[in-house]
Amino acid sequence: MVCQDPLVERVCELYEKISSLESLKPSKHVNTLFTQLVLTCIPPNSIDVTKLCHKVQEIRSKLIFLCGEAEGHLESHYSAILGSYENPLDHLYLFPYFTNYLKLAHLEFSILAQFSSVELTRVAFVGSGPLPLTSIVLAKNHMPAVLFDNYDIDLSANLNARKLVSPDPDLSKRMFFHNSDIMDVTTRLKDYQVIFLAALVGMDREAKLKVIDHLSKYMENGAILMLRSAHGARGFLYPIVDPLDLTGFEVLSVFHPMDEVINSVIIVRKLTVCDHLRQQQGISSPPLIMMPNKCCTTDDIHQNINLLSHGDMVEKLAIEEQSS
Repeated sequence: MVCQDPLVERVCELYEKISSLESLKPSKHVNTLFTQLVLTCIPPNSIDVTKLCHKVQEIRSKLIFLCGEAEGHLESHYSAILGSYENPLDHLYLFPYFTNYLKLAHLEFSILAQFSSVELTRVAFVGSGPLPLTSIVLAKNHMPAVLFDNYDIDLSANLNARKLVSPDPDLSKRMFFHNSDIMDVTTRLKDYQVIFLAALVGMDREAKLKVIDHLSKYMENGAILMLRSAHGARGFLYPIVDPLDLTGFEVLSVFHPMDEVINSVIIVRKLTVCDHLRQQQGISSPPLIMMPNKCCTTDDIHQNINLLSHGDMVEKLAIEEQSS
């Protein structure tokens, strides 16, 4: 892939404008630039951003950090606004990307339901931030009896998040916030049947794999890890997780949305002793990779999620999309 690709040139042009900003806090100009960046990267594209020239790789790495910083400011801004209401959760729609979180949480829950038959009692979300929308949506809409432990290294983020949940009589009893670096959490990780890892925990490949290796070491055998990744040009916005790097886990499925939901979803299972023996004997199953065709959005997932149970159909979808 050459660096003169029109999409790459546009991304680099936006990077120059974004990196020259004095502040990444929400403003009309900041919002416009990031909206232009997202609209540039969202359309399905076969580009492999990990194989671009060195100069563009450096820009991509810096751009992901800038996107992460801007996202943090945006969430803090709206968390403060929502926290000013008597019942903050009644006003979540004020967050401009709330619909995307509804779709992403529904997608993740639908995929999870295909691969986990265990009755969930306690899950963890790593990197919950000041506006823990995924945890809130999952707890309210999909997991009404499950306890949620939210981990974030930022004390102020946890204080803001707790303020949003505390007035709710249900979630205030089921959602907990821990001021912890997940790398310092060890034996407690065995308490969770499912752990969700936010896209911006580990902003580059080395940091991401360090966290994943830590989770692999301390998670309960057979527990599920839900990871967020990116595909195609969306890799300019978020770190990409290569399923081949997920040692210690069995990759169950990889899903690449093609609509306004930016993050890909990877679901893996912590290997058991029996799994290791099977691997040593050369017995393993390839992950199911689903890339919906142009007529399929995450709104359709509840209708066609059973495709994940049929590898041939999933593979066909992927091949058709890549060749179109």
